[in-house]
Amino acid sequence: MTWRRSSYSGNSGGQCVELRAGLDAVRDSKNVDGPVLEVRPAALRAFLKGLRTSSRGA
Repeated sequence: MTWRRSSYSGNSGGQCVELRAGLDAVRDSKNVDGPVLEVRPAALRAFLKGLRTSSRGA
């Protein structure tokens, strides 16, 4: 599995999440051996789109 860390997490390792390639799983980057949330790719894309929209104040 290839995981990608959020661009908002920086290098300090604070509050981070990572996405697995294919956009179908999410995990806490501080606990990489911990639980993984698996979702359908379309549902995760819709969730991320909603986050982007709400961060712009829409």
